[in-house]
Amino acid sequence: MTRYILSRMRSTAVLAVVGLLVASLAAQAPTEYDFLIKGGRVIDPRNAIDGVRDVAIKDGRIAAVAANIAASRAMKAVDARGLVVTPGLIDLHVHVFPGEKLRDYAGGDWSVFPDGFTLRSCVTTVNDAGTSGWRNFPEFKRRIIDQSKTRVTAFLNIVGHGMGSGAIEQNADDMDGAMTANMALQHKGVVVGIKSAHYNGTDWKPYEQAVIAGTKAGIPVMIDFGGNVKAGRTLMDLFMTHLRPGDIFTHMYGGVRGEQDQTTKGPSAAMVAGRKKGIIFDVGHGGASFRYSAAIPMMKAGFLPDSISTDLHTSSMNSAMKDMLNLMSKFLAMGVSLPEVIRQSTWNPARQVALESLGHLSVGASADVAVLRVEKGRFGYADPVGGRLDGTQRLSCELTVRDGKVVYDLNGMIADPWNTLPANARGGDPKWDRTRGH
Repeated sequence: MTRYILSRMRSTAVLAVVGLLVASLAAQAPTEYDFLIKGGRVIDPRNAIDGVRDVAIKDGRIAAVAANIAASRAMKAVDARGLVVTPGLIDLHVHVFPGEKLRDYAGGDWSVFPDGFTLRSCVTTVNDAGTSGWRNFPEFKRRIIDQSKTRVTAFLNIVGHGMGSGAIEQNADDMDGAMTANMALQHKGVVVGIKSAHYNGTDWKPYEQAVIAGTKAGIPVMIDFGGNVKAGRTLMDLFMTHLRPGDIFTHMYGGVRGEQDQTTKGPSAAMVAGRKKGIIFDVGHGGASFRYSAAIPMMKAGFLPDSISTDLHTSSMNSAMKDMLNLMSKFLAMGVSLPEVIRQSTWNPARQVALESLGHLSVGASADVAVLRVEKGRFGYADPVGGRLDGTQRLSCELTVRDGKVVYDLNGMIADPWNTLPANARGGDPKWDRTRGH
């Protein structure tokens, strides 16, 4: 009897040890996904998805988009029910080369640091629209592009010294298509276009040199056609004679560059002809380059933007523009559908600068994801000339994921109740949490 009891005790002990070992191995077993966003309305225009889905992420890439992926299959899962899940937003026109110079864009106080004004708006990629030229792009890349959580690409200004106040942008002798193209070719995939802006002359040199650079480097040109159309310099000539299909006209609703037919208030003949040719039209709201009196009649006539962009800088962010989500909400108030607004802020701009790995949630794509809330209420949206449009919806950013890691979390979606944390808690796993530090 004693031997029987001892044998049973040994068997029970062995089973207990085996059980503990199995539990330990199960706890250590790798999960299938790093991060899982569950139950949101997924809008992915590139893949024609608009419905409730779960989005799973592994190693910085989209791993699955499907219904009812079990939370247990991920290291971390968040509940996005009632929210909208989209590709990370892409802002095609910003100025993010700040520095110590006063009253200037390139290395100056009119530009902003990207991470302070992008991630909290669910923007994961920005394109600096010509703040730097070929002479100072290396500094811009070293100080800003290479140091930012936000993905930063750039259009090089055709002016070698970039965008600045005073005579800098009027210096035709500093407009060199060959040197600009050479710098662009040294940084393929980061330099994605060429920019010309704010030129007051009556000749075509900036645009001619910009197209030379764009052609040699195989990238598009973006044109800001200045505050006024000069004698002998018209939009029709710009589009039909100088620009190529795929080149971009920004500030499309500025209303002072020949964009609007003064009789019908719809798009001018030049804008219609430009679109037929393949010119791309970008909002580029800015501090003074958008007005409802142009945008609403032109959109009612069917002339919608190809891309929504902010023209973010220190003036525009504190006036009528504010940020990317406020601007997108403005277009909702003007009657554009949410899926179309998302298209104009994700997939369309990605295609315009040939970054087609971005702007969608395809399996294998970079896991840049925006989780948005559509707020309901009474909201007012201003334009730079003092007009207001009332709306009933406003977009806000709940969660931003960049390359598979959370970089902004408004309401603690990734956090746990404070009184459940261990004493040595230091935040989430670095495989999915990048909200702390760099």
